[in-house]
Amino acid sequence: MQDSHSTSALNNFRKAVVAGDFLVTAEVSPPKGGDPTHMIEMTATLKGRVHAVNITDGSRAVLGMSSLAASVILLQQGIEPICQMACRDRNRIGLQADLMGAHALGIRNILALTGDPVKAGDHPDAKPVFDLESIRLLRLIRNMNEGFNFNQKPLKDGTLDLFPGAAVDPQSKSWSGLQSRFEKKIEAGAQFFQSQLITDFEKLEKFMDQIASRYNKPILAGIFLLKSAKNAQFINKAVPGVNIPDHIIDRLEKAKQPLAEGMKIAAEQIQNAKSICQGVHIMAVKREDLIAPILDLAGVKAIE
Repeated sequence: MQDSHSTSALNNFRKAVVAGDFLVTAEVSPPKGGDPTHMIEMTATLKGRVHAVNITDGSRAVLGMSSLAASVILLQQGIEPICQMACRDRNRIGLQADLMGAHALGIRNILALTGDPVKAGDHPDAKPVFDLESIRLLRLIRNMNEGFNFNQKPLKDGTLDLFPGAAVDPQSKSWSGLQSRFEKKIEAGAQFFQSQLITDFEKLEKFMDQIASRYNKPILAGIFLLKSAKNAQFINKAVPGVNIPDHIIDRLEKAKQPLAEGMKIAAEQIQNAKSICQGVHIMAVKREDLIAPILDLAGVKAIE
């Protein structure tokens, strides 16, 4: 049974989506071991500043604690999680089992992901699964919300009530591919979208105007805290599909305090996003404690 504190924390993100509020989410990596203390300390700084906190699921195919377990820990701390679920490491049986478990444990928000290739991570010889991919996972969640498993057999012990979201990359080089996958994710039941790291806000605006505006689903622009020029160069090299432009790298390189400059850049990007889309998804790897100050710089008020 969920205690009253945990139950009261449920569905705040969904309510904010329905209300049309400007949405703020943050991303936190789960522990790389059995002690969640650091994760708890970092997310405690986000209370009252974000609607929900994403827990990554083997992002970049790097090992970390189960996103499901870490999400439950956050829920126990009064933080509403968005549990990322990737198809790379589970077949359809494992995915359904985890979705049922998530619901039973009080988790409602799920971000459906295909998952990064294992070759990119710290266990490159691991065997990938990819039984499903993100669109089929979204359809699976919709089925389970309607009371049926993958094989269209009834869920005898109750339907689920999950709020599914998906990833989107408005800076994709293939415009037709971007439109096609976005529309398929809408059709499959995605209720919100969190974007990859955004640096080209003209492309984001074009995506909003020409594709997303027809569907009335919130898009949260991905904002990444760049800590230094070296950090930005590493991101360009290590994260597929990301291209941090030279002018941002030069600005960080010339700054006397690169971290403070990175915070200013992130705040400026949040302000840009506010005029274009319905929210931001902030990624500040290992410095989640700086997210609230960045929101202050951007003029984003605490959530009531």
